[in-house]
Amino acid sequence: MKVIPLSKDDMEEVRSFCADEFKDHLVYSHLAKRENRDDFKSLLQVMAQHELRHYEFWKSVLGTDPKISIPNWKLMLFTLSRTLFGLTFTVKFLERHEEQTIKSYRQFLNKLPQETAAKLEEILKDEELHEKALISELNESIVRYIGFIALGLADAVVEITGVHAGFLGATTTTLAAGVAGLIVGLSAAISMAAAAYIQAKHEGVKSPAPSALVTGIAYLIAVVILAAPYFVTHSNILAFIISVALAFALVVAFTFYSSVINESDFKREAVESTVVLFATALISYLFGTVLGKIFGLQSIFHH
Repeated sequence: MKVIPLSKDDMEEVRSFCADEFKDHLVYSHLAKRENRDDFKSLLQVMAQHELRHYEFWKSVLGTDPKISIPNWKLMLFTLSRTLFGLTFTVKFLERHEEQTIKSYRQFLNKLPQETAAKLEEILKDEELHEKALISELNESIVRYIGFIALGLADAVVEITGVHAGFLGATTTTLAAGVAGLIVGLSAAISMAAAAYIQAKHEGVKSPAPSALVTGIAYLIAVVILAAPYFVTHSNILAFIISVALAFALVVAFTFYSSVINESDFKREAVESTVVLFATALISYLFGTVLGKIFGLQSIFHH
């Protein structure tokens, strides 16, 4: 193919397109080689071929081989992501920049001859339709239960942070705050699991028990993580700060995960969740302070 005369900036952008497409090809090929499920392996191989075809197109526009590679440690990170978070998350994470890619590709249509632009249109169809259709074929248990995990984690983070904030205002004893968090957390986990079971039954889920179990376990894990600081320090304020920091980390991490899975706005959801978390902590702290003064809890727990 005849090299298309483009500006220096255009050529740098084409080089960037080449790099993105080929790196995605390498990652998909790497994941496909290590995939145990035949249907997932086949899907990854198709995705890898798509990316390679797109790379070959941009390489022809560039007029030279850009000699792109990717470090092994990065490939290992994607393998780890596949193992820990599932293939759906890993693939959608790789494809998270698709909207910007499609926008950039469309801007290039007017810069290319008709025949070359027609080939780019085919690539755009791959990006907009074919790859989304392939990703929609992924069917993983972790994604099916994502809503129940979110229910357990979100409720636990807000509720237990509220309990600890209340005790921060009521007493200086870390042990009391830690034990209270565990007691409330255990009771609430059982309640949440029961609610998840009923919800799953109403939604027609064939096996509601796993949904209840996932919700309860997610809740308990969050409870233990948030209560742990109260058992390793005698400073209630320090324990609370560490616990809130852990709560914030849990909220941000899970919000990011769910935003990738659901293809939603991470920043907006993270801000909303954080506001709810800190508002609950503040209200609980003020309420705990009032109760502490009314009933003299500070002196009771201190002695």
